[in-house]
Amino acid sequence: MADMADRLEGMLEELSDLAMDALRRATSGDPDSGETGDALALERRILKARRALEKTVTALREGSGTFREPLDDGAA
Repeated sequence: MADMADRLEGMLEELSDLAMDALRRATSGDPDSGETGDALALERRILKARRALEKTVTALREGSGTFREPLDDGAA
């Protein structure tokens, strides 16, 4: 289970990178453009998926002694 949790944590990093890319796209253009709205919507979906994946990692690590603090995505 720890191996699976480790692999999923790698996916967490990838999702974080994707969210940052979406935010960069959202802030680089016209704030009222459709592209900006799409990029922000994508970023929200990615963060939602990331939080769900964090819960999965936590569940896999419960009782294994390899618990790690969840990554802070700044959304609180």
